[in-house]
Amino acid sequence: MSTDVHLGDDTTRDMEAAEKAAADFLRALGVGLDTEHLRATPGRMARAWAEMLTPREFTATTFPNDEGYDELVLARDIPFRSVCEHHLLPFVGTACVAYLPGERILGLSKLARIVEHFACRPQTQERLTRQVALWLQEQLAPKAVGVVLRAEHSCMTLRGVQATGSSTVTSSLLGGLREDPRSRAEFLALAGAGA
Repeated sequence: MSTDVHLGDDTTRDMEAAEKAAADFLRALGVGLDTEHLRATPGRMARAWAEMLTPREFTATTFPNDEGYDELVLARDIPFRSVCEHHLLPFVGTACVAYLPGERILGLSKLARIVEHFACRPQTQERLTRQVALWLQEQLAPKAVGVVLRAEHSCMTLRGVQATGSSTVTSSLLGGLREDPRSRAEFLALAGAGA
């Protein structure tokens, strides 16, 4: 028997108001919308932002750990994209998500879905990292959880300091991965984050 946790989007959107706001925003910045190329841009802009801020629904199915598997379950190089809550500019990167199973295991594809779910909203990378780790801890009650995110923030590369090519790495370690130095070193090595 499996245990399912449904994660979806429970927000409503006013696309007409979003399109009007996009048009007002562009005009306020001096972008004219009277050419054929730009006339439909506010609608496209509103739809693009709605898509970026809407996680796909999924069911996080868990199963009994009947075989008593007691080694790390790790998925790495999970691509993600989010939006910096301070500038509303994108940040993109990869995630490594791992857990040491307790009584239940999670379908492998759901590790990527959980990252996507929490990334589809204005975020900080630090909070996103922690949210993924805490969700796994709460839903699976594993012996350990580890999450490492590596991302390039366009608020750093396209504006301000313009640090092109820089990346930010964040981690959240819970349970045995936080408490046991050997387990932590193994996880960080597998995650590609060094020891």
